[in-house]
Amino acid sequence: MAETVKRAEELVEKVMKDNDASHDAWHVFRVRDMALSLAAEEGLSSSPHSLQIVELAALLHDIGDYKYARDPSEGKLIEQFLEQEGIEENMKMTIVDIVKAMGFKEELSGVSDKAYSLEFGVVQDADRLDAIGAIGIARCFTFGGSRNRVLHDPNIKPRLSVTKEDYMDKEKQTTLNHFHEKLLKLKDLMKTQAGRRRAERRHAFMEEFMEQFYLDWDGKA
Repeated sequence: MAETVKRAEELVEKVMKDNDASHDAWHVFRVRDMALSLAAEEGLSSSPHSLQIVELAALLHDIGDYKYARDPSEGKLIEQFLEQEGIEENMKMTIVDIVKAMGFKEELSGVSDKAYSLEFGVVQDADRLDAIGAIGIARCFTFGGSRNRVLHDPNIKPRLSVTKEDYMDKEKQTTLNHFHEKLLKLKDLMKTQAGRRRAERRHAFMEEFMEQFYLDWDGKA
């Protein structure tokens, strides 16, 4: 399995090398490390099978991301990779199902509402933890800048109720509104106790940052 993990890392670096820094290989490696840490807190360390699922799902979770896909065939890379590595069918489908269901847009469409495994929970929580706190703030502004998005416009109000279609329509967002429309909601969407504990501090940091941002924007601080 160690060789499979190494090749998965190499695939991530190859496929994501042209992405901006908000969704690069470093993001994936942070998510993998966080997912394994959460898995340990949630008692999965005694199950090598579960840890293998967690690590591979975390490593592969952003391959074929619709925001960056340059070729429709990228959507098939995960299954192709797992088949080439000889991953048995049940594990392969578990990993694929985790990747397909873990996005925020899937939560909006109800895909993530169905019963979920602990392996799914720790991988999704790890990805969401990387979207909040100091790292999350840096990633949000990096992505917004890469798309020439408006930093903030007081006349464009955040959409507090967002459908999957709304969320995917990035033209209607400002960078600051993305905090209201997604990032500040993630703390309450964590699936594991370990994820919820870690989200508290990161969420509080974002709230403090946004309070200061609005003061600075208005010239009050």
